[in-house]
Amino acid sequence: MTRHPGWPARLRHGRVGMRPPRLRDAPVWSSLRIRNEAWLSPWEPTSTEPWAVRHSVASWPSALGSLRRLARAGVVLPFMITYDDELVGQLTVNNVVRGALRSAQIGYWVDRDHAGRGIVTTAVALATDHCFGPVGLHRVEVDIRPENEPSRRVVAKLGFREEGYLVRYLDIDGAWRDHLTYALTVEDVPGGLVRRLHEPLR
Repeated sequence: MTRHPGWPARLRHGRVGMRPPRLRDAPVWSSLRIRNEAWLSPWEPTSTEPWAVRHSVASWPSALGSLRRLARAGVVLPFMITYDDELVGQLTVNNVVRGALRSAQIGYWVDRDHAGRGIVTTAVALATDHCFGPVGLHRVEVDIRPENEPSRRVVAKLGFREEGYLVRYLDIDGAWRDHLTYALTVEDVPGGLVRRLHEPLR
């Protein structure tokens, strides 16, 4: 089996962990997604399938199989976010491109009851450092709808640059939505993003 740089991986800082998805995540994943429909659906890709069906326990094996295939192909790094080892969300490094670009995009979600604790901020920092280290990428991008203030606060805290405004970029929640593009390159964080985020200023 082909192994791609930096995958599979387990990442951790303090109480926040990241690990590959597994089949037995199905009940907790489904419960989180269904309970958080109102919180998450405004930022999710448009689908004709009802939310409860798309996020049922029965739908997880197919979703997991797709993530694993893409991970084996080296184009996606799928992580489950944990807090004190409890599953609370997901982070996916998407569209991994090698060659001259060596870039990827990060997407994520977290349970509403765990929002505001810095969990996603730490998870994005962990993923970015991993991309710039073992995965061997040069650029990491996060694309966010202008209305998504919580996500914009995450990238602002991490020091991502706002690099562009993408008009009608993605089909999200029933319409083509504008997005803001934020990015970092490896030169921006020579000591690592987790270190910059959590070490006290000297």
